[in-house]
Amino acid sequence: MERRTRGPTERHPEVDDEPRTRGVARRRDFFSPPLAGGRELCDHGSPMADERAIPETHEAAAACMRDAPLPPAILEVAEVLHNADHDVVIVGGAVRDFLLGRDHGDWDLASSATPDEVQRLFPRTIPTGIDHGTVTILCGRGDDRVTTEITTFRGEGSYVDGRRPTEVRFLRALKADLARRDFTINAMAWNPLTGAFTDVFGGLEDLRAGVVRAVGVAAERFREDGLRAMRAVRLCAALGYTLEGETARAIAGALDTLDRVSRERVQVELMKLLKAPKPSLGLWPMVETSMWPHVLADYDDAERAAAIAAVDALPGDPTLRLARLLWPLRAQPATIEAVLDGRLRPSRDERARVMRLCVPANEAFAALREPPAIRRAAAALGREHLGDILALLAVDPAQAARVREACDGAALTTQELALGGRDLINAGLLMPGPTIGELLRGLLDWVFDDPRRNTHDALMAEASRRLAEPSPST
Repeated sequence: MERRTRGPTERHPEVDDEPRTRGVARRRDFFSPPLAGGRELCDHGSPMADERAIPETHEAAAACMRDAPLPPAILEVAEVLHNADHDVVIVGGAVRDFLLGRDHGDWDLASSATPDEVQRLFPRTIPTGIDHGTVTILCGRGDDRVTTEITTFRGEGSYVDGRRPTEVRFLRALKADLARRDFTINAMAWNPLTGAFTDVFGGLEDLRAGVVRAVGVAAERFREDGLRAMRAVRLCAALGYTLEGETARAIAGALDTLDRVSRERVQVELMKLLKAPKPSLGLWPMVETSMWPHVLADYDDAERAAAIAAVDALPGDPTLRLARLLWPLRAQPATIEAVLDGRLRPSRDERARVMRLCVPANEAFAALREPPAIRRAAAALGREHLGDILALLAVDPAQAARVREACDGAALTTQELALGGRDLINAGLLMPGPTIGELLRGLLDWVFDDPRRNTHDALMAEASRRLAEPSPST
C-alpha cells in the first residue's frame, strides 16, 4: 500500500500567526516565585531535549514522521477512512515519542468519522468505548488477527467528578479535538496518508525546549481532570522535562480535583514516575506544587530531600523506591498504612513489601557485625527482602558482603532446617501439636549461632537433649 503524497503541515491562525517574539517569550516563562534557598519552581537542572535530534520545523517533523514504522493494519484502516472522505491521524504520545526517538506503545488513531460511520465501513468491530467515540476494528484472522482502536474527534462537556466529562460531542474538526488534550507535547497529530502534521498549540516548540505545558488555559485543564496533575509530573520524570510556570501554578490551585481521582489511578501514575531513570525530576515538582501530601505524606524537609536523592540512586524498582520515600515514616506504621490504603492503593504484594521494609528494626542491617545477629535480623525480615533493605539503606559494599556471607547457605526459616516435624514424630519424641513448632523455632535459633549445626543428626540430638530437660514448672 503506498502512502499518498505528503501535504503541507497545518497551522492554526490564532496560534501561528502571533508575532513570534511574543510566542518565544511566553514559551520561556518557566518562572515562579523563588522558594527557600533561591530555587525556582520545578527547575532542577533537568536535561533539556536534544535540539539536534528533534525536528526544528513542522515541515521537518512531517518528514520525520514518514519513517514511522506503522503496522500494516493501521495503514489499511487509515486508507479505508481516507477513501471515505474522513480525516484520520496518528495522535498523542506515539507522535511525541517517535519525534523524540523513544520507544513507543500503541499508535493511536483518531478520525472525523463517527462510531456509526466506522462500524459501517468495517465488517468486524467491537464497541470498546463507543459512548466516548472509541471502536476497535478487527483485522486479519487466526494468528494473524490484529486489533486497531480508532476514536472519533470529540469535544467534552463539563467535568463534575474531576475525571470524566458529563457529555461527549463528536466533532469533524481535528483542531477542536486537539484543544481538549492535556499537554501541548501530546496534542500533535500526523496524517499517515497525506503527510500533514498538525501542531495547533506549539507542541513541537515545547518538545524542543523540554517543557511540559498544559493545552490552552492551564487552570481549566487541571480542573477538568485531576489525574492530569500526576501525568504532568510523571512526564517530567520520564522525559527529563520541566513544568512550565503557569502549568505548575495551575496544578497547585487544583489539588482538590486530584483528591477526587481514583486512588488506583494515582498509584499507577506514581509507579510509572518511579520507574523513570531519574524520578527526582517528577518528585520535586510534586513538592513544589504542594502535591506531595496529597499523594504521599508530609515529613521533615531535609529527610524528604535525602529520600528523593536516594530514590535516584536505587535500582529502577518502583516498589523499592516507594518504600524509600516512606522510610522516614518507619516509626509511624499507621501513617504509612494511611498512605498505602487511603492515597495509593497498591497491590497486596506491593503493600506487604513496603510494610516489611519500613520497619525501624531494619536499620540494624547498616551496622550489625556479628553473623548470628545478622542471621536473626535476616530471619525476621525474610531472605527475599535482604537485597531490598541493603539497597534501601545504601549500605557500603563491605557491610553488604558481610550480610550476604552471614546468610548464604544458612537456614533462616524452620522450613530450611534439616529436620522437620514429621522426623520428630517418627522418632517418637513428640506427638502432633504446637510443641513441635516451638521446638523447631528453638532449634532454628540454635542454628543461627552456627549454621554447621544444621544437619539431621545434630538437630535430632539437640531436640532429644531439650526434651529431656526438666520443664521450668517442675
